[in-house]
Amino acid sequence: MKNSSLKYWICCLLFTGLFFNAEALQLNGRLEWVHKIEMRVLADGVIQKMNVKIGQHVKKGTILLSMDQREAKAGILKAKANIARSIVNLDDASDELKRANELYDRGLIAEEELKDAKIKHVAASAEKESANAAQSVAEVVLERTVLRAPINGIIVTKNAYEGGVVYKTLQKEPLIAIAPSGRMLARVLVNSTTLSRYKPGQNATINSHGKIYKGKIYSLGVEAVRIDPAGAVYELDILFNHNPRDLLRPSDVVKVSIP
Repeated sequence: MKNSSLKYWICCLLFTGLFFNAEALQLNGRLEWVHKIEMRVLADGVIQKMNVKIGQHVKKGTILLSMDQREAKAGILKAKANIARSIVNLDDASDELKRANELYDRGLIAEEELKDAKIKHVAASAEKESANAAQSVAEVVLERTVLRAPINGIIVTKNAYEGGVVYKTLQKEPLIAIAPSGRMLARVLVNSTTLSRYKPGQNATINSHGKIYKGKIYSLGVEAVRIDPAGAVYELDILFNHNPRDLLRPSDVVKVSIP
């Protein structure tokens, strides 16, 4: 009797599960990048080294592209030389001011001569600060000759090659674009009635070529992407994680199930 009762409840549970699964929204969707970071250089120059290719996975901080750095490095050497000269001038001005104070205290020079020494000291101090600032600018210029990966990601666009000349004001297309690796969006199109049933954070599953991924609703469309005879159509995005080694690409068709 107990076994029969147990079988009965198991059947009920199975039937209930099938019923709710049947109620899940089943839609076709397409894959999209979560976002893309478009990268351009901020200085004119010649591309010396291109270290990546499309489809390559890179870690945050990886050097993607290097420009010719000779001019930028020369700027740093010049800035350091100016700093060295300003230090010498400041030391001389400090010694001169010290002597002027001693002579003024002994009544051997006029107040105007002491003021002149103070002015020279202030000017030398300002010169040193200006030299330090110039070195900081030169270091920034050198940093801008290198593009580094801002995130762990995959290279999705490359419009630059070694030896190419780049002008910072004429870069219509990004030299490199990178998308986060291991995260994608599954985008489905739904009507306003269906859209109103869901909210961000709700669970969903994505089936890509038989492989199942668990995700969550990421965003609900605000503006219609088109108007059909039956009404407006909106985008509904599901965010999910995946192994970066999985061959998932934007525009791939997937099956999306939303309870």
